[in-house]
Amino acid sequence: MDPFCQACFALMDALRRLQGDFFGACALGPMECSYRVLASGPHWRLRAYGEAGGRPSLLIVAAPIKRPYIWDLAPSHSAIRYCLSQTLRVYLLEWLSPGVDQANAGLDDYAGEAVSECLARTARDAGGEQPFLMGHSLGGTLAAIHAALNPQAVRGLVLLGAPLCFQPGVSGFRDALASVAPSGLLDTDIVPGSLLSQISAIASPSTFVWSRLMDAMVSLADPAATAVHARVERWALDEVPLPGRLLREIVEWLYRDNRFYHGTLPIRGRVVGPSGLPLPTLMVINTADEIAPLASMAPFAQAMPGGAARVIETAGESGAGLQHLAILVGFRAYAHVWPEIMSWIKASADAASSRLPLSISAEEGEPH
Repeated sequence: MDPFCQACFALMDALRRLQGDFFGACALGPMECSYRVLASGPHWRLRAYGEAGGRPSLLIVAAPIKRPYIWDLAPSHSAIRYCLSQTLRVYLLEWLSPGVDQANAGLDDYAGEAVSECLARTARDAGGEQPFLMGHSLGGTLAAIHAALNPQAVRGLVLLGAPLCFQPGVSGFRDALASVAPSGLLDTDIVPGSLLSQISAIASPSTFVWSRLMDAMVSLADPAATAVHARVERWALDEVPLPGRLLREIVEWLYRDNRFYHGTLPIRGRVVGPSGLPLPTLMVINTADEIAPLASMAPFAQAMPGGAARVIETAGESGAGLQHLAILVGFRAYAHVWPEIMSWIKASADAASSRLPLSISAEEGEPH
């Protein structure tokens, strides 16, 4: 990308943040609970929430593309507060905007080194107890990659709408992104967040444009849903740039080559894949999500050793803005899905070797 175009997108990032500040001035900004910074690195920091003494411990890996407060959007729509209310000890790995000297950071740095350091620091803070590892979207993909690299450091894995299998045809979004990502983008040192948003909208306008407009109209009949939708729109304006190398490896190695599913993904001098995940694993899939549909997760679960994965399927809902976010901000998600997640975590903490059914409907509570 030439310097002029990069400067234009950087300006667009700033303008979108100003739009977000307007939402904040209208009392629609994030309402995060308090935390302390436990550790930090060149492009990350580790947050610790709540009082000491909760158990089991949980390390959340945020997605690197946006700010992490989607996990703590408002008191009634907060995965972090929900986990704290269930007496879990909660930590979150937050990704910072990379500096110029971080342009060469890739999957080794994000899924490898950063997650490793945060797991070790979390375990020390929790008195030596191994944490559960949780991630949503690309954050879940990074969490799964690290767990396959270093399973002995993780007690269990919870993946929320996290694409793991990228074979052609699993989703229109995957196919479009693999074909439209320009080579010039992949050669850029630092990729502006607004450019990533534009590429996503081009790859799947039904997901990132039309469905959001439809959700806004449907939510008008419900003031509570309208407020959540507006907060999600504010979050969507909070862009974070990515190192060019990281984006290049995500597009080439994951979306185009499907290396993680095939067990050929190189991380820190090794190759990883589903066979390296003997851990108790819970996958939560929104059947209305076009970014991480069932076909992008179920084949990976089936390739894991010993039937270690359990899959929860849930339906989409209005007010989430993007169906991809419904697991984190939806009303129905906190009524039906999160109790299932907490039940699984606590059962796994008590008996990690227990065998759970592959798939269960969070709405009906019946295995299938």
